Amino acid sequence: MGSKVWVPAVSGPLAPYAAGFASWLRSRSYSPSAAADRLCQFDQLSRWLEREGLGVGELTGEQAERFIAARSAAGRVTWVAPQSVMLPLAYLRELGVAPAPAPVIVQGPLEELLADYRRYLLVERGLSDHTVLDAYGPVARLFLAGREGPDGLELERLSAADVSMFLARECPKRSVSGARDLVCALRSFLRFLHLAGLTEAPLVWAVPSVADLRDRTLPRGLEPAAVKKLLASCDRRRLVGRRDYAILLLLSRLGLRAGEVGAIQLDDVDWRAGLLLVRGKGGRHDELPLPVDVGEALVSYLRRRPRGECRVLFLRVTAPRRELNRSTIGWVVRAACDRAGLPRVGAHRLRHTAATGMLRQGASLAEIGQVLRHREQKTTAIYAKVDRNALRALARPWPSQGGAA
Repeated sequence: MGSKVWVPAVSGPLAPYAAGFASWLRSRSYSPSAAADRLCQFDQLSRWLEREGLGVGELTGEQAERFIAARSAAGRVTWVAPQSVMLPLAYLRELGVAPAPAPVIVQGPLEELLADYRRYLLVERGLSDHTVLDAYGPVARLFLAGREGPDGLELERLSAADVSMFLARECPKRSVSGARDLVCALRSFLRFLHLAGLTEAPLVWAVPSVADLRDRTLPRGLEPAAVKKLLASCDRRRLVGRRDYAILLLLSRLGLRAGEVGAIQLDDVDWRAGLLLVRGKGGRHDELPLPVDVGEALVSYLRRRPRGECRVLFLRVTAPRRELNRSTIGWVVRAACDRAGLPRVGAHRLRHTAATGMLRQGASLAEIGQVLRHREQKTTAIYAKVDRNALRALARPWPSQGGAA
């Protein structure tokens, strides 16, 4: 049985919602002490509303900021950060008793165009919010910077020279991979402009390819001994250790991407069939066999995983219990490297580790491509270069010194 949350005697317009707020906090795995602190804040907010002659229906974001400012002006040191009031505000908005945040009004032709482009990427192309907001949207904004004038964006005058000048200015500021990402996002935006009828010519042809150096280097996976050190660094007596151990196994054994690990839902594991549903890029769903050791690690974590409303498999260890994004998954890997005394690597290196490990055990490139869910065979073909046994048969013998000149 869970610990009961102390509910203070809340007075003022928020009093009818105090017990519900306590249950809401408990469902999000707040400890009794943290929930009690939040309920004290709830009481203080309610008393402030009463002094100001406001009801819960008037608790807007602006009024919440006034509450924070009043506490700061009175010399208070707790609950004076703007984000601190967002938790009770979110609860009251969920109930529908506090006004929803005012919609952001898109102003100007640039913002309207970028909003249309974001909708196109999300709906038509099936990209994730993270990709749209962090990769494609910023490049489109950067490309159009300075074009807005009295006559609008004047996209009909956009030319190949504008594209070349933009790339000549921005690519030298980036690494090879960064330049490649820039070019990819710019092609997408130029394609959208033509499809929307905003440019007469399809300027995608004006974007050159960035020299692809991937095929000149070997994919770098970790050695089995290094993987063992990473896994051994997780203290599985603790909840966070069990969680991180399961995450590292999914990355290094199944070759999942960081975002795919963070997206796993509780219902995605078919325990009877021994299958795992992987929510991949572009809305693609695939099922992979669940190895015994990975399944055992998941069971060990689930036995200690806090209960709550969130259906995502891997959660933060501190309240509020939320899903882990791909950046946090990357930090799990880097923290394991630090504990194991290894040079830091990213989560994607463990994907390479899974591929090279399968190759070492005799898997074919086609089988590796199926596990990694590559769309194109050429993506998997890079691992042929680390199959030294297969390459050795192709090597011609070195001519002896006594051979003919």
